[in-house]
Amino acid sequence: MASVHPTAIVSAGADLALGVDIGPFSVIGDEVSIAEGTLIAAHVVIGARTTIGRNNRIFQFASVGEIPQDRKYDGSPTRTVIGDSNVVREFVTIHSGTAQDRGVTTIGNGNWLLAYSHIAHDCVIGNDTTFSNNAQLAGHVVVDDFASLGGFVGVHQFCRVGAHVFVAAGSIVLQDVPPFVTVAGYPAKPRGINSEGLRRRGFTAEALSAIKRAYKTLYREGLPLEEARARIGDDAKAAPVLRPLAAFLENPGRGLVR
Repeated sequence: MASVHPTAIVSAGADLALGVDIGPFSVIGDEVSIAEGTLIAAHVVIGARTTIGRNNRIFQFASVGEIPQDRKYDGSPTRTVIGDSNVVREFVTIHSGTAQDRGVTTIGNGNWLLAYSHIAHDCVIGNDTTFSNNAQLAGHVVVDDFASLGGFVGVHQFCRVGAHVFVAAGSIVLQDVPPFVTVAGYPAKPRGINSEGLRRRGFTAEALSAIKRAYKTLYREGLPLEEARARIGDDAKAAPVLRPLAAFLENPGRGLVR
């Protein structure tokens, strides 16, 4: 059975799996589903229509799945979906989706959301990302796998942060950040590739060389974006490590940081 502290309030419409632990004074809303092994600390609020996977740890005073901070929100039954093995630290806020977009905010597996970070409505977070303290996403943002956001980073609505990106502390992201790139500043500008992060994840010297060449094509040779995109697409045929970058460049969204 789930372990629920006597002071916690759990809706009769919530579904708690075996091994779930609900701490003192936490509130679990209606139509909430929490899978095996997830720990909810004291004073946590889990809003209605939230699905939480296995082996997550949600620390005290976090707010997960509450209604969005959006003037257009009309009470629609939107949702929040969180995967497995995530760490959600103190005072993190994660808001549900809106009817104007997907209707759901989605967080994958193995993410670390450090204290005071914020995930707004309709965001899509991949796997194994890191949000340092006070990293903030506006609505409709996509953050791909293994991206790392430094402390006090802000990301504008509808931006995309690619896989293996590193965003330096205090940066403000106003446009899309391609995979493998390090950005810094206000507004954030490219500062090279995320070499250290890629090495830590086992990228070979050959793969790093291919990524560096692609970075030079995109940022150092003064090429129009269309020409740089075509060249990187051609290079990706011989260097599969570049395929995520080539695919990303095919759909720039808000435009690339440059």
